[in-house]
Amino acid sequence: MKLRLAFVTAGIFALAACGSADDASTEAEPDTVEMPATDALEGVTAEPVSDPNATRVEKEPAEPSASEQQQIEDAGDAAAADAAAVAD
Repeated sequence: MKLRLAFVTAGIFALAACGSADDASTEAEPDTVEMPATDALEGVTAEPVSDPNATRVEKEPAEPSASEQQQIEDAGDAAAADAAAVAD
């Protein structure tokens, strides 16, 4: 019991030594966050453009072969068996 009390007391003193967090909110003010980001983009003159080919699909995905289809079904059966075992 004395050891537990010693650990709790040491923890309390360690937290007290950290100080207050009154100035933590000033670190995330817009001036300190947005200004460095604006400064980094200062020399950039290019405007963003949309890419019409960004979402275009070249071809349809191929159908799985018979062996791949069997592996998929076996994996599904194993997953269903595992789920049933966990549910029981």
